[in-house]
Amino acid sequence: MKLCLAGGGAFGKKHLDAVAKIEDVKVVSLVGRRAEATAELAAAYHIGHSTTRLEESLAMSDIDAVILATPTGMHAAQGLAAMDAGKHVLIEIPMADTLADSEALVAKQRDTGLVAMAGHVRRFNPSHQYVHQLISTGEMNIQQLDVQTYFFRRKNISADGSSRSWTDHLLWHHACHTIDLFMYQTGEMVSEVHGLQGPIHDELGIAMDMSIIMTTASGKLCTLSLSFNNDGPLGSFFRYICDNETFIARYDDLFDGRENPIDVSKIDVSTNGIELIDREFIAAIREGREPNSSLAQCLPAMQVMDIIEKQFKS
Repeated sequence: MKLCLAGGGAFGKKHLDAVAKIEDVKVVSLVGRRAEATAELAAAYHIGHSTTRLEESLAMSDIDAVILATPTGMHAAQGLAAMDAGKHVLIEIPMADTLADSEALVAKQRDTGLVAMAGHVRRFNPSHQYVHQLISTGEMNIQQLDVQTYFFRRKNISADGSSRSWTDHLLWHHACHTIDLFMYQTGEMVSEVHGLQGPIHDELGIAMDMSIIMTTASGKLCTLSLSFNNDGPLGSFFRYICDNETFIARYDDLFDGRENPIDVSKIDVSTNGIELIDREFIAAIREGREPNSSLAQCLPAMQVMDIIEKQFKS
């Protein structure tokens, strides 16, 4: 299977490393913003074609699928273009930054029948998979999910510390992870949500601090705190408070409520969430089925974020 990867930033490189571990799959085209840097990255990964124009790659008949690790504002248009070109598509989180664009992507997938997936990697991290399996087998239920998503990002930089041309967003990117995960893990829709945001940053034009609380119809709670002002441990930290267990998840690692590590190495074929989401994308294409984290499955999270954004504006 031959792929195109669009986006040569921090997460684009993570996908390149992940795809390299999957048998009989090869990235044959790389799309980036700057021609010279894109060509250098393509050469480093032995990719034969590089370009600054996605449409050039989409016109290549031997490309089966596209992974979009591009700036958020490009996701919707590029996802639609990929499906219009007959390519399966994996769109890094979030699939779009508006509900209307998200709905358009879901409708396009339905019309084309292609595999279209959102990069909601929390569904695939072994730590969260471990919890999901316990819930699925009826061994426990979530009472409350408390999440801290903290970064120190007062300049326009990417996860690898390099400067970038676009601005990240606490709601439409980072909160998206937890909103989807909460519904995925509880098996319920959010029935009530309230969001508050701090002042808008003068240069970046976004809120640097945010709080969101959610509940389901059965009373399960989620409290989410997000900040780009945190000068301390960085990342997302999840505390699952359940009826008979407590777990702390930090990306692919899992601990009990007293910080004792839990072995998740046998949960899946890899302990790398990015590799696991790429494997699911490839498997769904090969098997002709809907993937876990399909655009349609992730649409409810976009609906909840739309409600929160309207609360901010009001």
